[in-house]
Amino acid sequence: MEKDRLWEIDALRGIAISAMIAFHFLFDLNYFGSLGWKIGQGGWWIFARSIALTFILLVGISLTLSYNRNRRSLAHYTRRGLKIFSWGLLITAVTWIFLKEGTIYFGILHFIGLSIILAYPFLARRKSAFVVGLLALFAGIVMMEKRVQTYSLLWLGIAPSNFYTFDYFPLFPWFGYVLFGIFIGNSLYKNGKRHYRLPDFSKMKVIKFLSFLGRNSLLLYLIHQPISIALVLAIIG
Repeated sequence: MEKDRLWEIDALRGIAISAMIAFHFLFDLNYFGSLGWKIGQGGWWIFARSIALTFILLVGISLTLSYNRNRRSLAHYTRRGLKIFSWGLLITAVTWIFLKEGTIYFGILHFIGLSIILAYPFLARRKSAFVVGLLALFAGIVMMEKRVQTYSLLWLGIAPSNFYTFDYFPLFPWFGYVLFGIFIGNSLYKNGKRHYRLPDFSKMKVIKFLSFLGRNSLLLYLIHQPISIALVLAIIG
């Protein structure tokens, strides 16, 4: 319900989705305009990864809020995860059809969908989430050094040599950050309620706008790229 939402979570997600839209617009401008910017390196890479990390931590935090307030079953989270994973499959199909290279085989929506299902056993286990999160990060470090001649292990973090994609978030190490989000959520929002003092900025117009964006982040993610590409193509003529 609207009154139960935590404005700081919605606003932070709104900031992240705004930053992501801005980054993708610049990426599209560089890609379609052949500008030669090194947008996948250095500070740009850090900026993009910071956005993704924020989203993924918020996935874990939001899962704890949902679970601690309603104690829903695994079936509920499985349906929710499969729905988001299905959107990821649609993005796979679209990128495979329309892009010459960089098809998204296991992007952030695939990852979030699967993570929502796999995270269920940890939703009420704060310490276990933290420990397994560390193990997931370590596993990711090990797996990124491996190379195989198949795409079937992409979801784990093991890719073929010279693999290229526009969006890749394998289970390892990124699931570790979902688990860290669960740890943070159960630490700061025990029983689904805020357990720290925070000034109430929820009435500010900018916060209301960011919160609105945050509440609709999935929709914005799905529609922003076609709009961004259309704007870029209009700009470059």
